[in-house]
Amino acid sequence: MKIGTPLSATAKRVMLLGSGELGKEVIIALQRLGVEVIAVDRYENAPGHQVAHRAYAINMADGTEVLELVKKEQPHLIVPEIEALDTQMLAQIEEQGLAEVIPKARATQLTMNREGIRCLAAEELGVPTSKYAFAESEQEIKQAIDNGIGYPCIIKPVMSSSGKGQSTIKSEADIKVAWDYAKSGGRVDRGRVIVEEMIKFDYEITLLTVRALNESGEIETHFCEPIGHIQVDGDYVESWQPQAMSAAAIQKSQDIAKAVTGNLGGRGLFGVELFIKGDDVWFSEVSPRPHDTGMATMATQYQNEFELHARAILGLPVSTALREPGASAVIYGQMNEKGIAFNGVEKALAVPQTDIRLFGKPEAFEKRRMGVALAYGHTVEDARKRAKQAASKVIPAIK
Repeated sequence: MKIGTPLSATAKRVMLLGSGELGKEVIIALQRLGVEVIAVDRYENAPGHQVAHRAYAINMADGTEVLELVKKEQPHLIVPEIEALDTQMLAQIEEQGLAEVIPKARATQLTMNREGIRCLAAEELGVPTSKYAFAESEQEIKQAIDNGIGYPCIIKPVMSSSGKGQSTIKSEADIKVAWDYAKSGGRVDRGRVIVEEMIKFDYEITLLTVRALNESGEIETHFCEPIGHIQVDGDYVESWQPQAMSAAAIQKSQDIAKAVTGNLGGRGLFGVELFIKGDDVWFSEVSPRPHDTGMATMATQYQNEFELHARAILGLPVSTALREPGASAVIYGQMNEKGIAFNGVEKALAVPQTDIRLFGKPEAFEKRRMGVALAYGHTVEDARKRAKQAASKVIPAIK
């Protein structure tokens, strides 16, 4: 792999489509390796815009806008970071040889749509999943539930992230509210939802799975230690690494993750979400990019998930070794305001063995993730306690 000098004729250029807090960290990791980075998002001054060599705000669901920008910037690699993309245009860009899509255009198409990835996992690969059905109306939701999914169950838009548009329903009376929320909360309103059985699992994990080149130029699959997490309304609020698991459950998790990511192909880091009950494992979802729960790796691993992604997509060696146990806890906006400030940062950093990341999002919402507290220590329990303590001391305020 040859890497040149940024802003010169020899530069290795990478374009990120989606430049939020996760993209921002990927950009920083790429720049440390001497890569020229173009950050693209749907709004001005996104977190990744603030650290990239060049930044653009466009409608990424509009394939024409994406194509025009690709022709202008001529990136070597395109790294999708969000769901609201014209994936058909990405496939055309790849087919025409304008740029390499990471991990591949097909992987992006399948994983950006819950229908595609669920059908691949359950029907083509035979991976254990919860019962599910797809619906295009309130009546179809009811039929799916009555036909075997049952109550309680989960309704999600086929395209969304971070729990947006997701509801848990306990009776027929909840269907209309869930349907309306799914239509308004999805990244793209496809008028279609997945109705999913609620598995009574012991816990859920993210298994960060890295497909990277070895010394022979062949792709090998690497696994990070499992990450445990707590979600509220589908959005993560706390994560930790490593999550204690039986040897059998770890092996099954790795087998599932390898089967799914191997079928998707390409290079890079994937966030594979799994439900665990004893030694049993069910596949939930996969993201072909760093995962929000994986922010804990900034406190736990020698190479965090963003560095792993950057190295893998560039064809460089990776190490998923754990340095020490750690945890993350979310810092919310707590208000609907632009240009907010944060009090108590000094108090947060006074908590031993902690750090924080404030993402620099230009606008806050009550439940918008504006930052994260990190902690490390001898045990997961100690790290979780201190991460939550540090997060609680950061108080958003009107400037």
